[in-house]
Amino acid sequence: MSKKTKGLTSFSQAAKTPAFIISLIIASAFVISGSFLPNFDEYVEVTFNWTVTNLGWSFILGGSAFILVTVFLILSPLGEIKLGDDDEKPMYSTPAWFAMLFSAGMGIGLLFWGVSEPINHYDWPAYGEGGTAQALHAALQYSFFHWGLHPWAIYAVVALSLAYFSYRKGLPMLLSSTLEPLIGRDRLNGFWGNTVNIIGVIATLFGISTSLGLGVMQIGGGFSTLFGIPNSEGLWLIIIVVVTLLAIISTSTGIDRGIKFLSQANLGVAGLLLLFVFILGPTLFILQAMTHSTGGYLQNLFSMSFGIDAAGEGADGWYDAWTIFYWAWWIAWAPFVGSFIARVSRGRTIRSFAVGVLLVPTAVSIFWFSVFGGTALFQEHFTDNSIMDAVFEDEAQGFFALLEGFPFSSVLIAVAMISLTIFFITSSDSGTYVIGMLTSKGNMNPPVGLRITWGIIEGAFAAVLLMAGGLGALQTASLVGGFPFMILMFLMMYCLIWALFKELGDGSLPRERERIYNALEDLREENKVADDVITDEAEQNNN
Repeated sequence: MSKKTKGLTSFSQAAKTPAFIISLIIASAFVISGSFLPNFDEYVEVTFNWTVTNLGWSFILGGSAFILVTVFLILSPLGEIKLGDDDEKPMYSTPAWFAMLFSAGMGIGLLFWGVSEPINHYDWPAYGEGGTAQALHAALQYSFFHWGLHPWAIYAVVALSLAYFSYRKGLPMLLSSTLEPLIGRDRLNGFWGNTVNIIGVIATLFGISTSLGLGVMQIGGGFSTLFGIPNSEGLWLIIIVVVTLLAIISTSTGIDRGIKFLSQANLGVAGLLLLFVFILGPTLFILQAMTHSTGGYLQNLFSMSFGIDAAGEGADGWYDAWTIFYWAWWIAWAPFVGSFIARVSRGRTIRSFAVGVLLVPTAVSIFWFSVFGGTALFQEHFTDNSIMDAVFEDEAQGFFALLEGFPFSSVLIAVAMISLTIFFITSSDSGTYVIGMLTSKGNMNPPVGLRITWGIIEGAFAAVLLMAGGLGALQTASLVGGFPFMILMFLMMYCLIWALFKELGDGSLPRERERIYNALEDLREENKVADDVITDEAEQNNN
């Protein structure tokens, strides 16, 4: 399989493509509207309410379908196929690969919601009364649910589709390549192909802006905690400008230097912070709560996966504010994270890829929420040291409010802010690579000028959304970006399964080829034995 560079290699070439021009026009129109349109925040709220009311059920079904398909690929013979040539080795070591996919996939969100989400669920559970022992267990259970198997299955579907059609079939690293069985190889950069890639660009901009916005709010919360600076819109804008500039510097150095180094370093920093709180916090309670809530999560996985409370038995608006928002957010992130994971996953089998993407990050997320969320819940439920007031005042402050109760709190908060900043940089950096690929006809190392352009636009998107209503606007962005891309994901899923079964039928999968070769060898042996018998009989007759 040829590994020559695909796609456009210069910014001037990429700037003339329909995918770049139309995506830039749509993105610019959004930034201008958000900056100057009166009552833009009201339009955002109306859009959110309409989407969750009329389309929320589709996100619930979609998230469940993607996890079922991913599990099927792990268990089936299709899992043996390589994402590349049969004799290829993984392009990155497993630790480096895991660090990059995890930093791109969840970093900022874990720090923002690690404390605030469990505390919110404890006060306002999906079912039952808040502030009870039952609510405490449910708080961790639903946190595991929102950050566990489902989001990573959503990423896996996109990443597997891209990696398979790019590395196995030799197509460019474009979202349109995943629909090649439907639209044809000649139309990947035609009308339908460009439409698919443009939807991917816009969904990525909305999805990544949500995460970057959360990161900005929390970095601002850290400055407020450490220095008493108000966590205001003015501070957010300053943070966006500074960190976006750092991200642009990082993206100029390439994946093997910037993203890879920062991802590995930051995973170590976050790990040390996690270990510190685990040891000095209520360690026994953390382990007990993690065990109990993991059991509840696995036992109720199917009912939670399809739950939407159609009869209104539970808390009004809970699913809209949490599960539907999360599934839309993950789907809006899927073109970005899935493309980036595919970019760094060449040489792995489908099974090893899916297991790594699905199970390992889920286990880390469970431990993360058990440590930080469990410690906060312990303080809230068993002591007088309340975290809830800080969370309700500013959800970005929850994580820092928890750290203030530990020794060397100022150092811990500073470390957390550094980690947040690096996660911001790696997320933005990864996003520019993905959008650059989509707007350069699949060049996996898009021109630096192209990456810088999209890095600036990502920062502008995050700024507009924060100015338009903070967290509520960020949630709406995920819903708007997620729905059209979810439709594409269903088509991707169909094309991937169809292509894999076609390989299975053609006998080109590793196991199938081995069976065919063994069968042919057995047949040759049988023919050889038959020839020997005939020869022996002929010699006996002659004698």
